[in-house]
Amino acid sequence: MDPAALSAALLAVIAPLAEARREGSSEGLTAADLPLERPKNRDHGDWASNAALKLSKVVGANPREFAGEIAAGLAAVDGVASVEVAGPGFINIRLDAAAAGALAKTIVEQGAAFGTNDSRADEVINLEFVSANPTGPIHLGGTRWAALGDALARILSSQGARVTREYYFNDHGAQIDRFARSLVAAHQGDPTPEDGYGGAYIGDIAKRVAEAYDGDIDALDADAKQEAFRELGVNFMFDEIKQSLHEFGVDFDVYFHENDLHNSGAVERAVARLRELGHIFEADGATWLRSTEFGDDKDRVIIKSDGNPAYISGDLAYYLDKRERGFNRCIIMLGADHHGYVQRLMAMCAAFGDEPNVNLQVLIGQMVNLVRDGQPMRMSKRAGTVVTLEDLVEIVGVDAARYALTRSSADSNLDIDLDVLQKRTNDNPVFYVQYAHARTHNVARNAHASGVDRSEFAPELLDHETESALLGALQEFPRILAYAAEVREPHRVARYLEELAGLYHRWYDNCRVIPLGDAPVEPVHRTRLWLNDATGQVLRNGLTLLGVSAPERM
Repeated sequence: MDPAALSAALLAVIAPLAEARREGSSEGLTAADLPLERPKNRDHGDWASNAALKLSKVVGANPREFAGEIAAGLAAVDGVASVEVAGPGFINIRLDAAAAGALAKTIVEQGAAFGTNDSRADEVINLEFVSANPTGPIHLGGTRWAALGDALARILSSQGARVTREYYFNDHGAQIDRFARSLVAAHQGDPTPEDGYGGAYIGDIAKRVAEAYDGDIDALDADAKQEAFRELGVNFMFDEIKQSLHEFGVDFDVYFHENDLHNSGAVERAVARLRELGHIFEADGATWLRSTEFGDDKDRVIIKSDGNPAYISGDLAYYLDKRERGFNRCIIMLGADHHGYVQRLMAMCAAFGDEPNVNLQVLIGQMVNLVRDGQPMRMSKRAGTVVTLEDLVEIVGVDAARYALTRSSADSNLDIDLDVLQKRTNDNPVFYVQYAHARTHNVARNAHASGVDRSEFAPELLDHETESALLGALQEFPRILAYAAEVREPHRVARYLEELAGLYHRWYDNCRVIPLGDAPVEPVHRTRLWLNDATGQVLRNGLTLLGVSAPERM
């Protein structure tokens, strides 16, 4: 019996009880209104519900008495071994071994689909992440967003959402001019401009521009040379960024160019829309958004008095463009230095008539620090001033890098010990999970060689305490995925996989799939093979959602 079936049984018990106490009181009640949780103390059972506490006021009942009535009804449900009432009205439910063990076969039969659903089918999501300026290699902050953003896209898609991965290509503004000046200086052998970009990559890109230019680039005047290095240099740099991300397992559906907003009239359309809505005013020769009406700390200039668009004008145009493309959820993943920008983005969303944190959600990521040989790692061989995506992958590989970056909440600072990630021991979390998956395949191979197959399934035989714990964790996988999608937190999947791996290793130490010596193959061995393979499937499903491989041998 999986959580969905148990929730349905709980609803079937509660609905008539509620009706009997107060006519119509169960109208509109669904299984989703009756939460089930795994008790922290497994001695309390397999599942717990606070449904009686939640509904007692609605039905006009004493919570503990109402819980007793629910417990009596649940106890008669097939697959339920016992039900107890605890405290002021908590209901603890224990399943019989057969009902709990049946999940193993369900998982194997569903395969990669286990844990997925279509609950978010009405969500059309634009997920914008990384969006690093094309002025240098991707630093660790962008690398963290690459891992987290791609994992979040996979998790949201697993719950039925239609997700578009989008990269906002910032090819408009002062930083591009500084990049171009840096390239020109490197080409001419001049010192890096005071506000320019350093690092060996600047010299590499400058050399490529000079070689690719059709003609004598040194014959150009200063302005033409600057423009040539800007155009070709940005393209070369962005090609490198895209290639680095691809090798990291991250590809985007859309690369949106900021220049397009300013060249297509999108800014003017956004201002016109806001003017129609009554949120635009003129003052001091400038055009303003009355954003204080929507929670911002001050009104914002959109068009400056000199006629040039202010920075926020691009945000307005870009958000409206996303909504006009049909996205009803716009998620933006930004670095810690953008924390103060969230309030004005939410005001912008509200000014367009949308709901902040629904139609627009902003996720803020914190810093990543690398430690090697006990010391902070601060310098890149190529970038010079920062550690890059390529540096991290070169040291630990794609799998370890992605897993390490997704296993912690994005809104917390992250310290990564590179020495630990290079170890093939249980101290290394990605090794620990991948090894558990590889072990399930090793067990299956050895079982096959010993004549143990899945021709028989007797779930009632899965009654060892480690089997109960393992099955309990496997039941949690769909709920973990649903919650991770809801709160936009991929790290919950990683932490779940580590717990599942630990429970599997303990089960492996206590329950044999292959008979000892010359002992015959019995139903329990064949049934345990189902459980072994189910665990491998869930580990594989979870790792895949994090963009991490699930090796069959290690």
